Amino acid sequence: MERKNKLYWWKAIASFLFVLFMMPLGHALMIIMEHTMSETALHYSAFAMGAAGMVMVIVGVFVKGDTKQTLWGLFGGLLFWTGWVEFLFMYFANRFGTQPQLDPVTGEVVTRPEYLIMPASFGFWMMIMILYIFCTRNGCNFINWWQRRLLGDRRTEIAARPMTRHTSIVTFLELMMILWASYLLLMFCYDNEFLGDHHPVTLVVGVGCFIGSFFIFAKQLRIPSWGANIRMAIATVIVFWTPVEIMGRMNIFQEIWIAPMEHKAEMIVILAAFVVLGLYLWHVAGEKKQTAEQ
Repeated sequence: MERKNKLYWWKAIASFLFVLFMMPLGHALMIIMEHTMSETALHYSAFAMGAAGMVMVIVGVFVKGDTKQTLWGLFGGLLFWTGWVEFLFMYFANRFGTQPQLDPVTGEVVTRPEYLIMPASFGFWMMIMILYIFCTRNGCNFINWWQRRLLGDRRTEIAARPMTRHTSIVTFLELMMILWASYLLLMFCYDNEFLGDHHPVTLVVGVGCFIGSFFIFAKQLRIPSWGANIRMAIATVIVFWTPVEIMGRMNIFQEIWIAPMEHKAEMIVILAAFVVLGLYLWHVAGEKKQTAEQ
């Protein structure tokens, strides 16, 4: 009972900050690559980045230790998403002349072309969700909620077994699916044909995600292992980041990560904190492995 009620503040905060710092750094990386590389070099580099991410995720399958496998899946997933998702959407949006969405007053770009076509992938997202909901048993609270509603008493019969568990793959897919869902949600909210960025429902979505992130963090506080805590932090951070994106869209604050060259000091501080936390987590993972071997 004592272990169940114990709160792991340091693990939860460190995991949350580690994943949180990845969000602005990922945005900044894309912006820097766009501004420092030629178009040809950019496309080749982005494709190589996605390939490197895929290799890292696969390497993580063969690594020993839950925390290290989680880190391999997380780092690999970030590179995969940036290189093979965001940059590929950018490439084809530019190639076929998709126009950005402009502010009618200032003429500034408010939505880049690659994000405008991303909602077209909704069907593919649902295709994978059908697999998870009807064919797998897993630990995702969101999927479990839908299984209880859709499958009822036949849940254990229809979704009888989990897939083979590789922590690196689990982390990778968690990152992909939640990021994907977040982008789809935001793009549908921003679209004036559906809602619009100043629509009351968009504001409700932002407030709901902000409040929801605290409930997820409360669950994260009770997780004793580093690996599982980091994996839960992925959900906490992405849900928390949704209202951050909405507030940035409404110009409530300046998003320094979309202009990293103008905010070098701030971005360097974020990068340094991210590296320090990453090295610490890798060190912790190494210590756990040595303890297990002894």
